[in-house]
Amino acid sequence: MGIDILPTQSEETQAPPPTPGRTTFAKSFVYAFEGVKYTTRTQRNMRVHLILAVLAVGAGIWLRISPLEFALIFVAIMNVIVAEMFNTVAEACVDLTTHEFNPLAKIAKDVAAGAVLLNAALSVCIGLFVFVPHLVALAHHLMHHG
Repeated sequence: MGIDILPTQSEETQAPPPTPGRTTFAKSFVYAFEGVKYTTRTQRNMRVHLILAVLAVGAGIWLRISPLEFALIFVAIMNVIVAEMFNTVAEACVDLTTHEFNPLAKIAKDVAAGAVLLNAALSVCIGLFVFVPHLVALAHHLMHHG
């Protein structure tokens, strides 16, 4: 006494019927941008990351870092932003499932926050490797020519 959940041969080869309200490819971008907007609007750390990202890009322009160095900076920036967004997802999912303290909920939130922290630490290291040589060269130039 059960329901047969395996599709028949004819069901496997047929395309699924269109569903009402099915998301179009273009609409998926709208939803994605809504997620970015939500995270930026509601998460203070996201706004801090974005401000630091703007400062890093500005410093890169000012110091005339190479295209490869810019690529590293952009990868570092995006890693932190994506980690922050997944952290927001984890927090929302945990909050959706429980309003009481639960040790597993704490673990989920702490691990997601830890991922952001490690990404941010990596970004700082990348920033140091990219910017410090340029800053040292600039200081050297200013001391001897300026």
